[in-house]
Amino acid sequence: MKNLKMKAARAAKDFSQEELADICNVSRQTISAIEKGDYNPTINLCIAICKALDKTLDELFWDEEQ
Repeated sequence: MKNLKMKAARAAKDFSQEELADICNVSRQTISAIEKGDYNPTINLCIAICKALDKTLDELFWDEEQ
């Protein structure tokens, strides 16, 4: 499932995928794959993304449909 919440939060901070990747010490391709729903990040990477975007785990990674 695509992570549109993460993509929207990244855009709201005016971060490119490359900038967010640099902050989180991963590749731009990793950020792209997470946003496309092709990759499930580790909990540590989820936390790093949340800190960079000033969001909680629930706000970015909780699937409300379940």
